[in-house]
Amino acid sequence: MRHKKAPKRLSQEDKVYQSKLVTKFINRLMKDGKKSVAEKIFYDCFELLKKDGDPLQIFETAINNIGPKVEVKSKRVGGANYQVPQEVRGERRVSLAIRWITEGARSRSNRDFHTFSEKLAAEILEASRNEGSAAKKRDTVHRMAEANRAFSHFRF
Repeated sequence: MRHKKAPKRLSQEDKVYQSKLVTKFINRLMKDGKKSVAEKIFYDCFELLKKDGDPLQIFETAINNIGPKVEVKSKRVGGANYQVPQEVRGERRVSLAIRWITEGARSRSNRDFHTFSEKLAAEILEASRNEGSAAKKRDTVHRMAEANRAFSHFRF
């Protein structure tokens, strides 16, 4: 390797639920450094989720459900590019799940919801039930890996 590896930054636990996963989600939700806005959206979303049960439990279930187990990575072998299926390590699984849930909430139409918190709550609830756009994205990734299983001997 040419360079020193950057040290891993440890995220703090959030103030309300004492969860590092919640902090990571809020940081991913944040736009233009407006953390207080992202926190308000997230905690409002959790208030909406309270009527369906323990919001932290629903949230963790959603993250675990949406995190992909395998994904494809491009590998060049003898002038040809192959999509090689690989297992997804823990941290990447969580970050992909967070990304897909936030993208799913952002892409929801405005006519059914009044606030972004409502969109996010709906997306997290659907993700905890293995439904919604984030689950579709995960299924697409799994299908790609399954379709390219023949190239798994190129694993690096």
